[in-house]
Amino acid sequence: MDMPVNHFKHAIQSGQKQIGLWSHLCSNISTEILADCGFDWLLLDMEHSPNDLPEVLAQLQAMQGSSTTPIVRPPWNDMVTFKRLLDIGVQSLLVPYIQTEEEARMAVSFTRYPPHGVRGYAGAPRASRYGRVKGYAQHSSEEICLLLQVETVQGLDNIEAIANVDGVDGVFIGPGDLSAALGHLGNPKHPEVLQVIDKSIARIRAYGKAAGILTGDEALAKHYVEQGCLFVAVGADQNVLRDSATALANRFKS
Repeated sequence: MDMPVNHFKHAIQSGQKQIGLWSHLCSNISTEILADCGFDWLLLDMEHSPNDLPEVLAQLQAMQGSSTTPIVRPPWNDMVTFKRLLDIGVQSLLVPYIQTEEEARMAVSFTRYPPHGVRGYAGAPRASRYGRVKGYAQHSSEEICLLLQVETVQGLDNIEAIANVDGVDGVFIGPGDLSAALGHLGNPKHPEVLQVIDKSIARIRAYGKAAGILTGDEALAKHYVEQGCLFVAVGADQNVLRDSATALANRFKS
């Protein structure tokens, strides 16, 4: 059996735009529905959603066979969490709160087996189709996509050093925490925040790495694509559900 191909990784490496959706609902049923809606990727969130390993596994199983790539955001840059996610078949990780080159190097090492990293070895995990993928341990890193999230002033100061780490495939700007770090809590559309984001995208691209971001503002999402962002999340499942259900109710009750 061949190694599962990470289509998202190869797409951003070749400069292809990838449009995604954030998923907070922690449901294999909603994930299964969303996986066939036409998005290139779906972010399964563990940082700000009550998602744990069994739920993520069920969501991966629900997405299997679709053309949408699952990307998982772990709660922290943690070796044990990475190991468990990689073993159940996660190939793309978005790691929050990266601030330094050293933290970026640590994240890379957590995704590689020795001697290139510190990932713990399992004989026949789901990631290797329970041992059916021959040479999985030797070649798994070729299909693992590592995206690092920068969302603090220190992270901005070190963005070139972070982007330049070998093994980092992309750098994602977190507009929510970044706006708070810049003194504009809850206002990611503040002019200062927008200016910093545009400059950060250019800095990431200058180092040959893919830039990414999340925004539910359609005009702003298109702007970021025009600025050269290769992976852009254009909404979140809970917001889509909230807004569409509220609009439906209002049409009949108004």
